[in-house]
Amino acid sequence: MMTKAAPLPDLAIRLRRTAFNRALAEADLAAIGPLLAPNAILVTGTDSAVISGRKAQLLAWKREFTARERTIYTRTPDTIQASPVEPIALEQGHWQGLAAEGGAAVASGTYAAKWRRIGADWVIEAEIYLTLA
Repeated sequence: MMTKAAPLPDLAIRLRRTAFNRALAEADLAAIGPLLAPNAILVTGTDSAVISGRKAQLLAWKREFTARERTIYTRTPDTIQASPVEPIALEQGHWQGLAAEGGAAVASGTYAAKWRRIGADWVIEAEIYLTLA
């Protein structure tokens, strides 16, 4: 009897990142929650604000989604490196924020995200952003 193999970490994380980007574009808080570890940490790119915990991040995204001049962020992985000894991986890539109205570029840069596999799912434990433009 064959069992279904789990997707390779690279593919699984890319799929989760795509789901996160879609949730940001659609302002879907319910879809973001399961992608974050309960104690997830985000360090913003411009002012290095630290947003600690899933609940705090969801509140921050809720504020962002209702902002008068909303920005839609997209993260694009360039590399994903899975640990051969622990259920963790590091994603590195570039991000861009576009104005929801009109699509003008608002900001962009690079990022790194640490993921952890919990059960069958990969969740974000930490993200750090660098604003370059």
